[in-house]
Amino acid sequence: MTSASARQPAGMRPWRFVIWFGTVSLLADFVYEGARSITGPLLASLGASALLVGVVTGAGEAAALGLRLVSGPLADRTRRFWGLAIAGYALTVVSVPLLGVVGALWAACALVVAERVGKAVRSPAKDTMLSHATAATGRGRGFAVHEAMDQVGALVGPLVVAGVLAITGGDYGPALGVLAIPGVAVLGLLVWLRARVPDPEAYEREMAAPEALPATDGPLPTAFWTYAAFTAATTAGFATFGVLSYHLVERHLMAAAWVPVLYAAAMAVDALAALATGWLYDRHGARVLMALPPLTAAVAVLAFTNTVAIAVVGSLVWGAALGIQESTLRAVVADLVPSGRRATAYGLFAGVVGAASLAGGALTGGLYGYSIPVLITVVVAVQVLALVLLAVTRATWR
Repeated sequence: MTSASARQPAGMRPWRFVIWFGTVSLLADFVYEGARSITGPLLASLGASALLVGVVTGAGEAAALGLRLVSGPLADRTRRFWGLAIAGYALTVVSVPLLGVVGALWAACALVVAERVGKAVRSPAKDTMLSHATAATGRGRGFAVHEAMDQVGALVGPLVVAGVLAITGGDYGPALGVLAIPGVAVLGLLVWLRARVPDPEAYEREMAAPEALPATDGPLPTAFWTYAAFTAATTAGFATFGVLSYHLVERHLMAAAWVPVLYAAAMAVDALAALATGWLYDRHGARVLMALPPLTAAVAVLAFTNTVAIAVVGSLVWGAALGIQESTLRAVVADLVPSGRRATAYGLFAGVVGAASLAGGALTGGLYGYSIPVLITVVVAVQVLALVLLAVTRATWR
């Protein structure tokens, strides 16, 4: 690598890169979180059962995570991080508006999964580029600020969808169609940012001696695998918002037009949790993750009640748990794995978690139709197991 190449990001400081990439994610979250906020009621309006909603949303998360087993190693092998990121974002911002115009359940289910496939294509490359900049800003803080900006979009998107639903009398077409506008902005900003910072890896490379630069082959650290096992365990009991919103609407606890508002509130909690745990991670390390299994268990205990206020609190707790998952969990991976293997690690990590997400969606959706007390008992038991696994393996991570 030439010295000129190493200086490529010099026109943009690491924090500026994090902020601009956060703006991309803000706009993208405007699009897909706006859509996800009404996925449960939308599918239900087309005839879906609680089990189908759980399976489809869980399969979507599994696709978003499991397919990174391919896109992660591909990013490391080709080093085409920008190309993969742009392609993935393009698939997402095209799928969402189409979701508002299809009238068949099977087509809607396919588009829900397709939107998540876009996330699978872009995420290892995006996370790897972000990890290079956060080597200079602090892993926890950098990922936390990025996640907090994500959630600004995740808050605004559902509110816009809710407003359009209210104006149109519950017409999903215009509510999802309006999300094409920030989608176009996502692609334009990505092209501009790529031109400004063609080689984000130089942020981290400039901080390391040439002889310390990592190879792009070899096994991943054992600590990475034990960490992935803990994350899979806690994710297996994490309900999707599709199942939570299905419960709220089908039990007549909340009108469908208000579900996006609740989702937006959960995204605000997500942002606060990300910022708090990111700061704590940089100061105190992985012990901050001890909060995640209790929060995940609390979601099932609170959200599936028939009392509106308690169910709302459960949904907000869901947002707090998601904030930790989307920021601090990813920051830890960057600290465990050298940069030359990081996209592969993100892909493998997501693949393990993807299988757990599918299990979690099917588990909560299936048990919801069978017995809510059994659902709660099983989720709590899984989180106790996750907490034990975290306590046993935490010493191997540092």
